Amino acid sequence: MFRHTIIRTAVLLLVGCLLAAGCTRQQAPAPKPAQQPQGDEPTISLYINKTGEKKNLKIEEYIQGVVAAEMNPKWPVNALAAQAILARTFTLENINTGQVKKLHGTDASTSVEEFQAYEPAKINDSVRKAVEQTRGEVVVYNNNPIHAWFSACDGGISASAEEGLAYTKDPTPYTKSGVQDGCLSITDPKNKSWEARIPVEQVRAAVQNATGKDPGAITAASIEKKGPSGRAEQIKIGNASVGGPALRLALGSEKVRSMLLSDLRVEGGQLVLAGKGFGHGVGMCQWGARLMAEQGKSPEDIVKFYFNDVEIQKQWK
Repeated sequence: MFRHTIIRTAVLLLVGCLLAAGCTRQQAPAPKPAQQPQGDEPTISLYINKTGEKKNLKIEEYIQGVVAAEMNPKWPVNALAAQAILARTFTLENINTGQVKKLHGTDASTSVEEFQAYEPAKINDSVRKAVEQTRGEVVVYNNNPIHAWFSACDGGISASAEEGLAYTKDPTPYTKSGVQDGCLSITDPKNKSWEARIPVEQVRAAVQNATGKDPGAITAASIEKKGPSGRAEQIKIGNASVGGPALRLALGSEKVRSMLLSDLRVEGGQLVLAGKGFGHGVGMCQWGARLMAEQGKSPEDIVKFYFNDVEIQKQWK
């Protein structure tokens, strides 16, 4: 009896050990398979707005011209490479909409208003290296290319698409709000602090154009609503209320550099605005990308710093 008990105990221990070992093996994470490119490099059609010419070119060649136009080609390669990933993503996402196809019968155009900037004359070795280094890489959310937004300088803190662009057409949970990237430590002085003075009659016309309502004589201005990052989302000008992003565009986005305002008032027949940053502040900040590139961050890490829960897929070899 005692012997049988010992045997049964030994058998149970052996089975228990085997089961434990089996459980351990089942719990060990399986190696993630390397992602396979989904196809060959696309050829796209491009409308040259200045000449009316239409030409076909490989998408990677096109991306070189975009990166050279959208970012200083002398900046660090990894910053240029992060821009390349977004430019490639923007291209595919916007080709899918078919808007330029309706206008010109092509996939893309060289107009900033219609598509994105394109200046092949500015391409240098750094740009070529940056594009080749990220060849085929596209940012996706739920397997769809994202809205690949970026701005020159987010003033040290990023905005959601709703706050910075008043964009509500479809959900963009991948845009991060409140990201602090330290870009003000290296950006141009005019991005750290700027001021614009605009005659009230010009402002009145801009507000009417943006809202369809006449604000009347403009003697006062105030911020009605600020977003989570501190940007002016809604502004009262005279008797009218206007969205911050819409007012910036109506007054001129080069003059009113951002909606990250520190001052807004009417003085001496002029609307006075002061603030920091340059651009809408949504998505990647170019000056922040430069700073992170100088710190040794990879292009992919830079992109993921600014976007939530996204995947970077290599879609062609």
